[in-house]
Amino acid sequence: MASDPASPETPEPTSKAPGLLRSSSVVGSMTMLSRVLGLVRDMVIARYFGAGTAADAFFVAFKIPNFLRRLFAEGAFSQAFVPVLSSYRQNRSLSEVHQLVNAVAGTLGLVLLGVTLIAVIGAPVLTAVFAPGFTEDPEKFALASDMLRITFPYLLLISLTAFAGAILNSYDRFAVPAFTPVLLNLAMIGAAIFLSPLMQTPVMALAWGVFIAGAIQLFFQLPFLMRLGLMPRPRVDYRHEGVSRVLKLMAPAIFGVSVSQINLLLDTVLASFLQTGSVSWLYYSDRLSELPLGVFGVAIGTVILPNLSRKHAAERPEHFAATVDWAIRAVLLIGVPAAVALVLLAEPLIATLFHYGEVTDRDVAMAAQSLRAYSVGLLAFMLIKVLAPGFFARQDTRTPVKIGVIAMVANMVFNLALVFPLAHAGLALATSLSAWLNATLLWRGLKREGAWKLQPRWIRFLVQLGLANAALGAVIFLLNAPVEAWLGMSGLQRAKEMAILVGAGVLVYFIVLALAGVRIRHFRLR
Repeated sequence: MASDPASPETPEPTSKAPGLLRSSSVVGSMTMLSRVLGLVRDMVIARYFGAGTAADAFFVAFKIPNFLRRLFAEGAFSQAFVPVLSSYRQNRSLSEVHQLVNAVAGTLGLVLLGVTLIAVIGAPVLTAVFAPGFTEDPEKFALASDMLRITFPYLLLISLTAFAGAILNSYDRFAVPAFTPVLLNLAMIGAAIFLSPLMQTPVMALAWGVFIAGAIQLFFQLPFLMRLGLMPRPRVDYRHEGVSRVLKLMAPAIFGVSVSQINLLLDTVLASFLQTGSVSWLYYSDRLSELPLGVFGVAIGTVILPNLSRKHAAERPEHFAATVDWAIRAVLLIGVPAAVALVLLAEPLIATLFHYGEVTDRDVAMAAQSLRAYSVGLLAFMLIKVLAPGFFARQDTRTPVKIGVIAMVANMVFNLALVFPLAHAGLALATSLSAWLNATLLWRGLKREGAWKLQPRWIRFLVQLGLANAALGAVIFLLNAPVEAWLGMSGLQRAKEMAILVGAGVLVYFIVLALAGVRIRHFRLR
């Protein structure tokens, strides 16, 4: 719909790069594989460790470097580095591009090495900062601190992996970076199954799995950089013009692109004061809500950032605006039905994936509460992933940082207002509400600056979307069994019933879209 052939008013961006729909499909397919394996990983962790002290301690030890990865490596760094690299690719020689890669690799590597050493030495301090509630339980606090010393070097390794991935994405090699997270899931599954029985403290195997995965992911991408002729030869050079631009853009980008991650971390801090299990309930529900977010929201955001950066460098504002509009419509097409399905199927999904071994009926009910709360903001999380690149592609980091600060303050207010009546679910709902505020302000900013312009047939598209989602909701409501029935089923029965529900819902959704006039060609931008 973003580029309707019958609508001459809509510009059709042209490029030698693969079409956005095709590239998004490639990234989405690889990310789907990663997310499915991620769910398998979480099912294994749930079966072996449940939602008790050991699981809570690991999730905090894993969340700290993972949060910093998303904040700095895949968040601020990628959003700052890709536009600069795209500009160099557009206007400079390959030799100058390689010099930029070398300088950034050396500078980034040195900073990360220093941060890692400090964090490993000060692990108890970091644990107290990120999970202050754990200080009241010496066993849980000590376990989390010990695991953090093992998991934190993952930040160094995965940040360099993200650096390599950003180069590959800038040259439209999207599949390899999108596949790389699969290796993390495989390493952690292997650690839980094969390494944990050999450990005196079984949960420590998960921490070692994270460390091993970081090394595997980095070395996996290096041969592909060699094929591009851009294998880094690290050289520390803070004065390099490109490095200075990246650093200048990074500081405010930390807030602008990663507000949702900061909000999720604040949830963990407050959840550490709640009853045991709260951190795990939030983790399991967040993982489920991240499936559509990662497969579609992150995929589209990953693809459009270098695309928008090149359009900005080539001074093609009409094509820039049309691409942003395309991304918004694509997100709505997938995000709305995903949110509807998660709200209606919260308990069945949690039960199907995690109700084994140490996970109780109560754990299912509590995790379902926070899953519904996260689902309220799912579409907003996805919109942020495609709206923020509209600013960063134009090397505007000031506007997102202002919006990010507003959203973070709002999240804290919502947290304090909702945590008392709704406990852990209140924290999830606060995150969703602040995400909507963030997305709304980003959209308004792009509209005001002319980076997004209303393309033809929006009203028709919204009507088509509404009809399809109403049909989806009706099918799920009619076919879904009571919660008690789901809890009493075997794992195989749950998987079978869920496959029928999901299959019927997807089929009806796309049939109604087709009957309403939506076609794949409407979402092709070249």
